[in-house]
Amino acid sequence: MGHDAVSTPNLSFGREEEPGSGTPYARYVRLEELHSLQHPRSKVPAELSFIITTQVMELLFDLLRHEWTLAQQALREDEVQAALAALRRGTHVQDVLVNSWDLLATMTPREFGSFREVLGEASGFQSSAFLRLEFLLGNKSEHLLRMYEEVPGTHQELAGALRAPSLYDDVLALLARRGLAVPYEPSAQRYQPLQQVQDAWHRVYTEPAYADLAGLGEALLDAAERVTRWRQKHYSAVKRSMGDKPGTGGSSGLTWLKRSAEQDVFPELWTVRNEL
Repeated sequence: MGHDAVSTPNLSFGREEEPGSGTPYARYVRLEELHSLQHPRSKVPAELSFIITTQVMELLFDLLRHEWTLAQQALREDEVQAALAALRRGTHVQDVLVNSWDLLATMTPREFGSFREVLGEASGFQSSAFLRLEFLLGNKSEHLLRMYEEVPGTHQELAGALRAPSLYDDVLALLARRGLAVPYEPSAQRYQPLQQVQDAWHRVYTEPAYADLAGLGEALLDAAERVTRWRQKHYSAVKRSMGDKPGTGGSSGLTWLKRSAEQDVFPELWTVRNEL
């Protein structure tokens, strides 16, 4: 499978705005539109916090995808320093994402339960932006596309992401180009750890000729560690606010979140530490 083109998400940050009322700042960030997007369906005060926190997370998902996509582009051009810069910017985005769970940390089961019914079948598991990040991490699963079958544009975009190389795929391709014996082959399946990849990372960390790649490995671990923190905070927030009830979208709730939090991203970068 060859490299699919890396597409930078259309975040529209620098888009020309139509003339209108308000300050240049308000027009630039579309302030009026931004503050008109919160529509609670109940009179429960906690629902507004839930909506705004969720919307902030969605925007940060887009920004993180932007940085990881830039990192992919740099890796394909053998620009390790540029990839490192993008990954470092991404870790700051991840830190804000992790801490955003604190906005919901004190929501009691009674508060959440008092407006949960208005969510209907809506669930964070249905976030296409979040699923796109999971695919970038190599956590791919074709059956998850079924929920988007009635949204052709989103389904097509995610199907392309499923087939495209993940961020880790591009890292392994770089290692292969640097002469390391890595069985690089992008897949539409969930990434599975390989002994050959662990052996390659061992050489990276122990041979001075690969010092720049060792720095890349550490930057990837910074990102991976924050993914785990995000999952753990998600698990804790759900456990505190609703216990072990089934998720709103029919998910298994805490069971799924706990299993997800226990899965390492970029696994060989963790296991190679047993040998160093």
